[in-house]
Amino acid sequence: MTRQRQFDLIAFDWDGTLSDSTGLIVQCIQAACGDIGADVPSRAAAAYVIGLGLQDALTHVVPGLPPERYPELAGRYRHHYFANQDALVLFDGTLPMLQALKARNHLLAVATGKNRRGLDHALQHAQLHGLFDATRTADETASKPHPLMLHELMRELGVPPERTLMIGDTTHDLQLAANAGVASVGVSYGAHEPEAFADFAPLQVVHSTRELHDWLLAHA
Repeated sequence: MTRQRQFDLIAFDWDGTLSDSTGLIVQCIQAACGDIGADVPSRAAAAYVIGLGLQDALTHVVPGLPPERYPELAGRYRHHYFANQDALVLFDGTLPMLQALKARNHLLAVATGKNRRGLDHALQHAQLHGLFDATRTADETASKPHPLMLHELMRELGVPPERTLMIGDTTHDLQLAANAGVASVGVSYGAHEPEAFADFAPLQVVHSTRELHDWLLAHA
């Protein structure tokens, strides 16, 4: 007997969940701060803001900067990121996992703090074509952890909260899920330490893409 799906829609964060990009983002934040003479944040402080929209992230990580200088900081971040983005890769096992979920007729979405330009560039990967049914970026809707991003995806794809699962590597992702009234799974191999996930009651915390793959096929 074929087991019924628990979730029709599975929404993934991008950076640190599907894409092995945490290190590059941290380095770009630190380099941008150095470029404009701002205090350079620690790796932990820079990693914490991954998943937020860029403006929210930079405001949080460099809170004392005069407001008129944030566009300059954002420009330097984009300079460093776009110069290196072609070196980014998906975590090993990501494509087979997504393909297996599509084969079971799950709807797949991306809910990311990236901007549209950055996500579209990442999605040009030929093997990703057609895998995602809908995507949302922070520059076209509210930034995480506001629930609007997931609300829009659920509305577009016609899936209610109780049939939706959010997967991410940060507390911003899990708070997004909680705010939207959907279940979540945390991954420990991205930007945030998994000890911080407990407050958001994820269904599971997994420690590799292979473990995530197996859990989804067994429980989603």
